[in-house]
Amino acid sequence: MYDLRWIRDNPDAFDAGLAARGVAPLASEVLAADAEARANRTNLQEIQNRRNELSKQIGAAKSKGQDAAGLINEVGELKGALQAGEEVERTLSQSLRETLSGLPNQPEADVPVGADEDFNVEVRRHGTPRVFDFEARQHFEIGEALGLMDFEAASKLSGSRFVVLRGALARLERALAAFMLDIHGSEFGYTETSVPLLVREHTAFGTGNLPKFEDDLFKTTDGFYLIPTAEMVLTNLVRDDVLAESDLPLRFVAHTPCFRSEAGAAGRDTRGMLRQHQFYKVEMVSISHPEHSKDELERMTSCAETILQRLGIPYRAMLLSSGDMGFSAQRTYDLEGWMPGQNCYREISSCSNCGDFQARRMGARFKPKQGKGTNFVHTLNGSGLAVGRTLIAVMENYQFADGGFAIPDALQPYLGGMTRIG
Repeated sequence: MYDLRWIRDNPDAFDAGLAARGVAPLASEVLAADAEARANRTNLQEIQNRRNELSKQIGAAKSKGQDAAGLINEVGELKGALQAGEEVERTLSQSLRETLSGLPNQPEADVPVGADEDFNVEVRRHGTPRVFDFEARQHFEIGEALGLMDFEAASKLSGSRFVVLRGALARLERALAAFMLDIHGSEFGYTETSVPLLVREHTAFGTGNLPKFEDDLFKTTDGFYLIPTAEMVLTNLVRDDVLAESDLPLRFVAHTPCFRSEAGAAGRDTRGMLRQHQFYKVEMVSISHPEHSKDELERMTSCAETILQRLGIPYRAMLLSSGDMGFSAQRTYDLEGWMPGQNCYREISSCSNCGDFQARRMGARFKPKQGKGTNFVHTLNGSGLAVGRTLIAVMENYQFADGGFAIPDALQPYLGGMTRIG
């Protein structure tokens, strides 16, 4: 959500930021609607002032035994004008709110401008992809051959884009999540949090998932939404709060199932576990002081990278272009893990700074130690990591010619010392 005062002061910057996100210029339209709304509010205030003045005159006239009928009639007329003006105020405010709530966040100045992932910029790489002396298999080929990954059974239960994991593979998925939670909690200071998986509309609005992306969400018949990521609930923990400056930063981490309709992904990644309606993710969220949010994003991204490094998964970090970032983000780093079976890097984590964009939608503020009033916090979120995609990366990077795969050293304590599957 945008600060109207900022748009009034920076209309060209506002339009330039929208253009970078592929949105047509709107400053003149927004400011015209804002001017109309402010003029209406001024008129309402003048009407109210006149009513107050007339009320005093009526009281004075009656106390003197004078006829106040004309004054009373004018008050009645003003009451009707006030009611009409209040209805105009509601209509104008709702229209302006709907316009602004459908606009994406402004990208930071050094974010590469471009329509899609082709304009993303690689900022670093870690690890060297392994060279196999056999043809590398994709994860679903490995999992199905082992009898531990069953898409057919899932299809009978739920349709496409679901999977049933069995035995050691199900245990490995659980071990990955526990490993991530332990690292983020014990070493990086994120507070492990168990959260609801069903939320109301205002919660989804707060993080920018509504109203624009309702088709991407699963909605129940009684008005709940299944969360697409724990970001939605962790970020809203500070909704309508006024925090002390000394409370910042707040850092949360949660392991949850995530539910996505994948409405815009028809025909993409239809084989395997890369893009599913239900998957698990370990999610980090930070509530930051505005002056420190840039550093907090670098820290958060480093936390996610640590998981990949300890698992021995080669990866690259990408600064996303303005057109590839999420709706609420002003800066995003994607971590892409190497997938030997596909012979390419695929997203395994996404870490974003949303600035005060979500905080304005949620009403999340803090009180500075110095000075008066309150300021909006900054919110950040990041995958630490997507559990299913990390499972895929482990299977493909550690595979053997015989169809099995090794367990990374860091995970072996979580699996009772198991060193390989298959």
